[in-house]
Amino acid sequence: MLRVPSSIQPHQFQSLTIQRPDPVGGNESRSDGSEMTFVAYRSDVYPERNEIFFEEHAVVVVLEGEKKFSSPTQELHVRKGDILFFQRGCYSMNESIDVNYRSLVFFVNERLLKEFVSQHITLFQRTPAVRRGGGLAQTGVELLPEAAILSFASSGTSVPGTFTNFIQSLLPYFGSHTPYLNELLRLKFQELLLHLFELDTTGQLRIILWHLYQGQKTDLDYLMSTYLLKPLSMAELARISGRSLSAFKRDFEEHFHTSPGHWIRRKRLEHAHFLLRNTDKNVSEVSMEIGYESVSHFIKAYKLQYGFTPKRAFTVCVGRDFNGLSNTVPEQTLEGAGEAD
Repeated sequence: MLRVPSSIQPHQFQSLTIQRPDPVGGNESRSDGSEMTFVAYRSDVYPERNEIFFEEHAVVVVLEGEKKFSSPTQELHVRKGDILFFQRGCYSMNESIDVNYRSLVFFVNERLLKEFVSQHITLFQRTPAVRRGGGLAQTGVELLPEAAILSFASSGTSVPGTFTNFIQSLLPYFGSHTPYLNELLRLKFQELLLHLFELDTTGQLRIILWHLYQGQKTDLDYLMSTYLLKPLSMAELARISGRSLSAFKRDFEEHFHTSPGHWIRRKRLEHAHFLLRNTDKNVSEVSMEIGYESVSHFIKAYKLQYGFTPKRAFTVCVGRDFNGLSNTVPEQTLEGAGEAD
């Protein structure tokens, strides 16, 4: 999986950085001294489909060419002029449809988002309700949109060409050495979000930002059903959920009555058991699909849970004999298998 952090390597992108907000003391106008990428110009072409993980929320602006992106519930074909807002998480990105694909990728730090909301609080007092699951969100308790990727067209502004002009005004800063670059880019960040608000005719982006501002957390059932088979660390799952690692583990155990590592391992092995019994995928393919990098570790964990090797389970699928093998073992024997809790 390709991980796209908020600090990226110069050889991968041409990028502009700003100082990271200070997480201490709640003073978001200060910096902790480190830098994060604000915007990156992407000009290379991926050779094949990639799984990507955004550790920050991101905005992708397509400058040239075409590409396909997908989330667990969406398939999007984007072209020049399209704008995508990605909530942090995992996505699939197909190879560029043509070799001319170019984009700008903005990394949207959560503290800067909260600062933006606090400075423009009146914009959120007229947020329209968003439909979800066929019904209107309850008044005052608007639900997050189901779409993990929001899509906008840059032509949707009330004054034609304003978003294009914004992008053009940003490009000269690549390679600039002005001592005021950090302050200018923080203003550009505000300008980017205001342009997106104008394009956000359904109010979905406003609702996402309001949830972030209020510190509301991602539903754990939804999170785990979406990311169960993704090769994410516990810290990355916690980040996607909007929790610290300790809060994620605490909330998880309260909700599922077991540790995250134990639950994930058991559910992945249950999925592996289903695949081995009902598809023609071999042991190595199943191991990779459920997130095990080592086939030997997968075999050991599987045998601890089911009492026999995955190869024996696979023989059932292809019609060989399978005589009375036990399909369960006590759950406590799982503690030493797979990833650590």
